[in-house]
Amino acid sequence: MEILGVFLFALLGLAVGSFLNVCIDRLPKNESIVNPPSHCSVCQHRLAVRDLIPVFSYLRLRGRCRYCQASIPWKLLWVELATGLIFAFLYWYYGLSPALGIMAFYACLFIIISVIDLEHGLILNKVVYPSMVVALLLALIPQPWLAERLVDRVANVALGGGIGFGIFFLIAIASRGGMGWGDVKLAGLIGLATGFPLVFFSVILGAILGAVVAVALVVAKKRTFKETLPFGPFLALAAVVTLLWGSNILNWYLGLM
Repeated sequence: MEILGVFLFALLGLAVGSFLNVCIDRLPKNESIVNPPSHCSVCQHRLAVRDLIPVFSYLRLRGRCRYCQASIPWKLLWVELATGLIFAFLYWYYGLSPALGIMAFYACLFIIISVIDLEHGLILNKVVYPSMVVALLLALIPQPWLAERLVDRVANVALGGGIGFGIFFLIAIASRGGMGWGDVKLAGLIGLATGFPLVFFSVILGAILGAVVAVALVVAKKRTFKETLPFGPFLALAAVVTLLWGSNILNWYLGLM
């Protein structure tokens, strides 16, 4: 039954990934994610059901529009595949539980934020602000990475959000434009998701990931130190790692002390 559940959740993830692609494409353009129905961005032809089967349609069409033969971005395929794999892993890791639903929500959220930031260099208020409200509401539900008592969970979440926002607010001021205000708000959101004290682990891990990738790109001569690198994806990845394993890593570290 577990294998069947993993398979079914993988299929669900593929379908959800298709919807995430709609959000990623339309939200930066201030377009509705509901209307009009899915269509080719080049010829505007409405897509049929056979054109919308996650992953399969892309491969069957060899990455081209059925109607005008325009190239379909690889991004659509990778987002669907990534979401499917993540959903399968989360089901295997958590089983059917509240934590599964919460982590699936955060995974989808951080995929949207990361891809938009990579493409446009934007972290949208219309995504971050409602997600902050959802993160606060989710604190009412027991979660493996938060305190057991309701009052402690709410306090941890509120403190985590304040710390995440505060740290990056100071960094943004000190950097004089080197860090965008979208990153500041994203750090606040991540603090609400991870709570206190895991927000520190998430922030530090995000900074390390960003620094390692930036240095690697400079060494490979793909960018210079003067060029900015979207920081949102690193914060998002660090947040997911923190939600999954941050408590275990923190307990291990404290045990060494």
